[in-house]
Amino acid sequence: MANHVFSLEVLPAKKGDCLLLRYGPKANGKQKLALIDGGPGGVYTQHLGPRLEALRGERGIRDDEPMVLDWVMLSHVDDDHANGLVKFTEELKVLNPNHFVKPVQLFHNAFDKIIGNDAAELKRLTRSGFGTAAISGDIPVDVVPEDAKVSAATFTDALMVLAGIEQGINLADNAKVLKIKHNVDGKGGLIVAKSDGKAIELDGGLTLSVIGPMIEDVEALQAEYRKWLEEQKKKPKPPSAALAAYVDESVPNLSSIVVLAEFGGKKILFTGDARGDKILEGMKLVGMGDTLHVDVLKGQHHGSENNVTQEFFERITADHYVFSGNGEHGNPERETLDMLRQARPGADYKIYLTYEIEEIDAGRKKDWETKQKRAKSAGRNPGPNWSAAKQGLVSFFEKHPDMAKRVVPLQGDAPRHRIDLLAAL
Repeated sequence: MANHVFSLEVLPAKKGDCLLLRYGPKANGKQKLALIDGGPGGVYTQHLGPRLEALRGERGIRDDEPMVLDWVMLSHVDDDHANGLVKFTEELKVLNPNHFVKPVQLFHNAFDKIIGNDAAELKRLTRSGFGTAAISGDIPVDVVPEDAKVSAATFTDALMVLAGIEQGINLADNAKVLKIKHNVDGKGGLIVAKSDGKAIELDGGLTLSVIGPMIEDVEALQAEYRKWLEEQKKKPKPPSAALAAYVDESVPNLSSIVVLAEFGGKKILFTGDARGDKILEGMKLVGMGDTLHVDVLKGQHHGSENNVTQEFFERITADHYVFSGNGEHGNPERETLDMLRQARPGADYKIYLTYEIEEIDAGRKKDWETKQKRAKSAGRNPGPNWSAAKQGLVSFFEKHPDMAKRVVPLQGDAPRHRIDLLAAL
């Protein structure tokens, strides 16, 4: 594969993800191109759109011809992954896609399909219970119902999935208008991990092995949803109480498509916002075993400590770790990087962040102080003040120079990083 490329481009996506994948012959005209997630608001206009335009130029595509985008994947329907893809497909409906970019296939599990329902009731409850906060992701901890069955962090994550229902539906509708094949069956059927499942083989020699969500978990969530909906019909609860009774860990955990992409003997694990223990379960379900080494691991949930453990980093190892995030919602978190450090002492690997470390710390400090203000206004203990020495990433890397040496300097704007696993582009 000396004359072939397998390259991952990591675009700046604020608090979200936006990735471009190229694979195939090194000659520009024969390479395959894929897009995974589109980031939150502003990312398409500021970074993704211009990068697609630049790629047209790099490939020497004529003004009256489209650049083929072989496949697009939305890992899940959080705004910080979906917004840019919705904007992209909406623009294609207005522009002539035959003169810009022509997507061929979309991989996307709409959450209404995951629960086996049109999701109208959940959509209404989410909007009426939390208003625009649910859409923006600005859900204060003090509004989480006391009778919620899960932690405030999980409840918030679940609400973001529910708030993204409309975006997921819009993306699927746009794909239909643009005549983009939706999922493997072409009709939008779910992409799930099964014990007897086969890898998705794509044109150009790339394979995608689905690790999550797992079919058993999806079926269990569908049963719970039907039970909840029947109870809600018999004895309706007010919005907050109804959501508290519905939301469990399955909602955010089953939202992300997790796939292992393989080409030319190299492997990239795309994780979305999945939880680490679910990824390990999915590996075992599909026959990958208890451990896995990949060339690139896209760190799940932007480096949130809630989605990983030291065991996860011990069992899934990589040569390159990508942690997107600009500090909003505290991500990537210092604790995550410390778990990686402890899991792989002395190992040879690289770390890719999507913003300067000082900029990430500024965002993390702002998030910390915002949570303190909310706690004070709700009459709760706000906890300790931000400490750069104890919470900052700058101080973490100063304390652990072995980790600092692994951090790859930002390589540009769009892309922030390009990781060439075969021949260099």
